[in-house]
Formats: sequence, C-alpha cells, structure tokens
Amino acid sequence: MSRLTHTVQYSRPSAVRPGIDGTRSLDLATSGGSTSRGRPAHPRFYSGFLTEPAAAAAAVLAVADVASARYDRRDLSRFLDPVVTGNGDRLRWESFSACCGVYARLDLLREGLDGDEIGYGTTNVDVNEPLRDALSHIGREDPLYLRVGSDEVAVTTVDGEVVEKKVPLSDRWLRGFAEAAAITAGFDLRAELPAAEAITFLRTAFRPGRGSSTVWMMPAGRSLRPTTRPGPGAVCLAGGQRLVSLRRVLRHATGLRVYGPSVDRLDTVASSAWEVLLPGMRLTFVLSPEFGRGFSGEGAALDALASDGAGVDGELLAMLLSWEPRLDPRNLAVRSGLTPQQVRAALAWLGASGRIGFDLADSAYFHRELPYEAQRVDKHNPRLRAARELVDAGAVVLDDDGEGATVTSNGKVHRVRCADSSPACTCQWWTTYRGGRGPCKHALAVTITRRSAVQAAKEISQ
Repeated sequence: MSRLTHTVQYSRPSAVRPGIDGTRSLDLATSGGSTSRGRPAHPRFYSGFLTEPAAAAAAVLAVADVASARYDRRDLSRFLDPVVTGNGDRLRWESFSACCGVYARLDLLREGLDGDEIGYGTTNVDVNEPLRDALSHIGREDPLYLRVGSDEVAVTTVDGEVVEKKVPLSDRWLRGFAEAAAITAGFDLRAELPAAEAITFLRTAFRPGRGSSTVWMMPAGRSLRPTTRPGPGAVCLAGGQRLVSLRRVLRHATGLRVYGPSVDRLDTVASSAWEVLLPGMRLTFVLSPEFGRGFSGEGAALDALASDGAGVDGELLAMLLSWEPRLDPRNLAVRSGLTPQQVRAALAWLGASGRIGFDLADSAYFHRELPYEAQRVDKHNPRLRAARELVDAGAVVLDDDGEGATVTSNGKVHRVRCADSSPACTCQWWTTYRGGRGPCKHALAVTITRRSAVQAAKEISQ
C-alpha cells in the first residue's frame, strides 16, 4: 500500500478561549489547503456565533471520533485531523476512519451560523485533546463564537514554535473518500424518522454487544424494524456499533434520514448512510457493507475511471467547480460541452483525486480539495493500474462477435463475458465477489480494449 506523508503546520493549537461578557471563542487553527484566492498558509473561512453551540460542539466531536477510530482493530487507532471546506453557504467537516470503513461529514448550514460571510476552500483544522475536552463541556446556553482561521498575520505558540503534525496519507484512505462518493451517489432515501423514533432507534443500533453483526432494517411506519432477509426498501446496517459516536448528538436530534441502494432478496450486504438532523446542521455517517471491510476496495468508480480521456475531461470540469456547494452533472455537461457519459467519468476521476464529494440531502456533488496530486489517480487504484498493464502487454483478445474476450494474466487464460451490462470473468476475484466489489482487473482490461476499438472504428469511418 502506497503511503505519503502530509505535513500540516498550525500557527497555534486550536482551543476554546474565554472572551468578553462570558462568551467563549472556538478558535480553530487551519493549515494550508486550497482556496478561491490561492493557497495561503493559514486560510480564514468564517468568524461568527453558532446558533446552537452545544449541538455544534457535539457534532464536531462526533466527526473527530471517526478520524481517530479504527473499528476493526481498536489497538491500532490513530488520529487524523478533519478537513473543513467552505462552500460559501455552509461549512463542511469531513473525516474518515483509519480502517476506511466509516465516512463522517458535518454540514454546518447557514441557519446554524450567525456571523460574516463564509469563505471558499478546503483546509485541515487542528483538533487536539485539550480542545476535545473543552468541547465536551459546552452547554446548550453557553454562547460560542466560532473562528475558522485567524485574522492575525503571525501567531505562534507560547514558546514561539509552530504546531506541526505529520499525517500519513495512504492511497487506501483517498480511495475510501472516492468510493464513498461514488457509492452514495446511487443511494435513495429509504426512511425518515421523527425525533423521538430516531433517538429510540439509534440507542438500540449501537447497543454494546451488537459489535460487528449485520442486520437489515425495514421501514415500518415512523420507525424501522429488523428483518433477517433483504427486500425492496430495506437498508443494511452492518456493524451498528460503528454508529456509536452519534450518541453525542442524540439529545439535539430533530430527525433521522436513512439512505441505501436498491436491494433484493439476493443481496447479502450493502453500504448505508445515516443522517441525523440537527438544528441548523446535518451529521452523516456512511458505513461500508461489512464490519472490517473498507470502502477503498469497493471498486464502484473503476469502470468510469477506465474511460479514455477521463483525466483530460476531469481537468476541464475542475475549472468549472468554483467551490460550488451543489454541482449538477447536467449543467456541467452543458457548460463543458461534454456528453453525460464523459461527465460521469470525469466526476469519478475528480472524486478519485479528492476534489469532489457527494451530499445525499442535496442529491448533488460538491467541490472540495484533499491534499493529493490529481496525477496519481491511476497509482491510487491498483486494479486500474493492473488492467492498463494488461492492455499495454497485449494480453486482451476480443472475440469476433464482441460478446467475450480472453485475457492472459500470470500464465493463466481467463474468459470474460461482455454480453451483460456488467462483464463476468472466470477469475477467482469474480467468483468470490460476483461483481459486488466492482470489476476485476481482467474485466477492466477488456472494457478499456473494447472502448479503444470502438473509438478506432469511429475514426476510420470519419
């Protein structure tokens, strides 16, 4: 697994500091990132009061919990600072668990903020242990002033030294962000629970002892009931204990929305999303299909990434993003001149380079920037890289009827059937997952070869 080190430098530690008239100030130190005005060392995104300070403090802690968690191996927990994005009308806080099985996002909406304009850009924010302790003691009636970034040009710690953290950035972590966006883009709203039912359900969902078990939840009136079999409308709850950090916000919850893909009785596991509604904000946890199974290997974006020109089209779309909180693929197609299929592939490429996420409540993509090089997309995806190597080696031979192909890999010959919308292969990967974790490298290689053949035929006909 490829691993880079991203060094973040904060001008001083984040802290809750006393202010005048009993008001406290939540001062969050920022480090680098990208903004609409370039790449300042310590960008400033917002300054103003929080309309619901206790709920906001609890939600920030929940996102920080996920950043410090590794649910499959508690003894291997490590802490990654959350990423904050200003989209002009909201502040988004994002984190991913170290095991890549849980994605968390807090959307602090305009109605939850009472201050100046919200900036545009993405940055890391320092969340340290003293800050976590201070946030845990914020009460409902405690006025809290939020600063994301400082107005001061140069602020240092007491001893004059900057706060520096070296954060390991693995390819697996970035693939997790990309896969979570690609997977949730195919979700639908399955259930919406009012406050009382939402609180009751969530308290039982992460009850100690359930641990890694998987159950299916079926909408039943104003609540959800467990069922042993998947069926239309059901949502998979894999490892409900991974929702445990949502207990921080239960007393502030006004409702719960549950999202998932279409399923039938043949489905065994699936991802799911759990969105807690709070005053002026939303807190969303997305769970991988199984406890201990990370999003990084799901392969939902691989087919689109295999498209010829996805990177070129992605760079074209990148110039149109402008930190928008809602990106409409149809509008992007009109503005860019690309076909809907090209836009889909370009969005997958942008997701794989950490530059877009997906908001279920808005059913739209949004712009943000993670500290990765866009040119490393292929390197971040070993299956895609292996498929391109097979194509370059001439290992793919298409059948004359176009409905199949043979792929020679490591001395073995595999058959790939292309008649269906989802290619099937005779390799062990396909036998094990049956397409449940995306295409295998052989099917990807065939897809790339077929697309190249179609493009070549078009050029000849012209």
